[in-house]
Formats: sequence, C-alpha cells, structure tokens
Amino acid sequence: MSVRSTVLFLVGILLIGGSIFYFLKQPAPDRRASAYAYDSSVCNTDSDKSACLSTFYAHLVDAYGAKTAIEDLKTRGGEDQSVMGRCHPYMHTIGESASEKYKTVSEAYLYGDPFCWSGYYHGVLEGVTAKIGEEKLLASLNSICADIPGKGTYSFNYYNCVHGLGHGIMELKGDELFDSLKTCDSLIGDWEQQSCQSGVFMENVILYTNYGKSAYLKPEEPLYPCTAVEDKYKYQCYLGQTSFALEASQYDFKKVADLCTTVKGQYRDICFQSLGRDAANQAGHGSPKTRTTCDLASIHTDRMNCYVGAVKEFISYYHSITEANGFCGALDEADKTSCVQTGEEYYKAF
Repeated sequence: MSVRSTVLFLVGILLIGGSIFYFLKQPAPDRRASAYAYDSSVCNTDSDKSACLSTFYAHLVDAYGAKTAIEDLKTRGGEDQSVMGRCHPYMHTIGESASEKYKTVSEAYLYGDPFCWSGYYHGVLEGVTAKIGEEKLLASLNSICADIPGKGTYSFNYYNCVHGLGHGIMELKGDELFDSLKTCDSLIGDWEQQSCQSGVFMENVILYTNYGKSAYLKPEEPLYPCTAVEDKYKYQCYLGQTSFALEASQYDFKKVADLCTTVKGQYRDICFQSLGRDAANQAGHGSPKTRTTCDLASIHTDRMNCYVGAVKEFISYYHSITEANGFCGALDEADKTSCVQTGEEYYKAF
C-alpha cells in the first residue's frame, strides 16, 4: 500500500481512536504555563459540566497555552469518565481557541496532540475557517494549509490539516454534508479532495455520536449517506460508516456485517475493513475477540477484509507491528501469510 493510500485510510482509525501525528518541531514553551496549578474541583458543582468545561478550556488556552489545556484534559479525563467520554469535543474547543492564540496553522499545530482522535487539529481548522468566513472561503481554500510541511510526501501533518478543513467546512456550511463535499472539490489535487471529504464524513458521524443530531444519518438506514452520495465520495464515506451503523444497531456486529454484504463493488471491501477497525477497537485490541467478531462474516473474502481493517487498527493503536503479527498468527494457516504481508506493508508508512 502506498503512503498516499495509507494516510487516507487513517480517517477510519481517527473515528474510533488511533491516530499518528509527526510533530513539525519542538514548540517554544509558554512561560506562563508553569504558574498553572491543577484543580480537580473545577466545574464539578456546575449543573452543566460540559458547557462549563468548554468555557474553562477556552480560557485556559488563552491564559496558559494549548499544551497546558491538553494536559489538564488528560488528567481530568483520567479521573472522570464523563469528561473522557466528551474529550473529542473538548479537544475541538481547545483547538479552536488555539486558532485565536497562535498566528498561523503551523504554529498552532506545534502545540497540538493527537489525544482523543486528533480533535485538537480539527478544532484549529474549524477556528481558522470560521475567521475566514464562507464568503471568502473558496478563494482561500488552497492556501490555508500551505505552511504545513509535507505536501509532496503526503505527511500526516499535512493530512491532518486538509482533513481538518473538512471539519471546518462542515461547521461553516451549517453541517450541510452535500454542500460541504462540493466545497472540498475546490481543493487542487485528488488526494487533497479525498482528505477533505474524510473530514466532512467524520464530522457528520461526530454530530450524531456526540450531539445526537445529523440530518445526514438515519438509524433506519444505517448506510446512508454512503448510499446517496456520488461515486467519488463513497470510499471515504464507507471507510467510517460502520461506526455509526454499529451505534444505530446497539453494536450488533452480525447485523452490521450483513449490512456490508449489501454494499456493491469495491465498497463492500471497504465496509468490511471499516468493520474490522471497529471490531478491534470494541474488543479493546484483544486478538481472540477481534477474530471472533470478524468471523461473523460468512464469506472468506469478507472475513479477510475485516482482518485487514483490524490489522491496521492494531498497528495504528500500538504504533507497533508486534500485536498485529500476534493477531495474524492466530488465524488459520491459509490466511496468516496474507495477513502478515498486509501488516508489513502498512507498517512501512510509520
């Protein structure tokens, strides 16, 4: 698998909780950060803890910098599962606040962290696009990520920026998915357009999972909007759609596996790879349970695609090939070689 294809696959991983980010350089420390003292009681008595913490983190970024806010969230999330359950939107808030504090996208990225599905980077771009405004967005679209190194090599830095544009565009477009996808089409380069699409589809799922709303997700039609978008958008849509389908079915993996069999052509393979990623994540990255879930697929090709998605999730989660090889080693003899080769090719990109 090429680096280009590997990076585009990562949006599926981001939806669940494994991401890679190579930092540009070490940022200069914020001298005020040393004056910050962690207080576990913050917002604990507020009737709306979510709103309270969102305001708190916005102020924390302004006063002490993004790194301090992120470290506070990590600590607070470790103490309170309700905070951890909403850590992605909190990271969005921190990122949006960072877009105000730092002068450029690349400077804001220096203070970032992939914690909680790269929400910080998405938030930075949401803040940047909001400042630009819808009227000027198209004229600025191809310059927003220009100061992020790695365009020629499809770096994860650059991917996170262009992917983040998709999140920002969705917010600017009032969560109108089809309009947002059309805006992504204005980016120069097929890779850039697909990376932007991935952000749009991810934001659509987040709207439902975190806020219980999206005009473009239907529990009664778990594969929508993938069934309705143009063919050029389907790859990125199906790569993350099982995350929503599982939630809509109360995590009935057999039911979602059966749904994937209704998907036509190459997108059936992508649907099962997406399911493999979800299987590994929901199994807590345990090999036996992951395999048991993938084996719910009745056809060998579908099972193999599920294994592919699981292997990539193992590698992305652990940043290591060891656990992936352990997973492959427990498969039937005929499947081991293909599984190991998939892992080796994927791991080369790291």
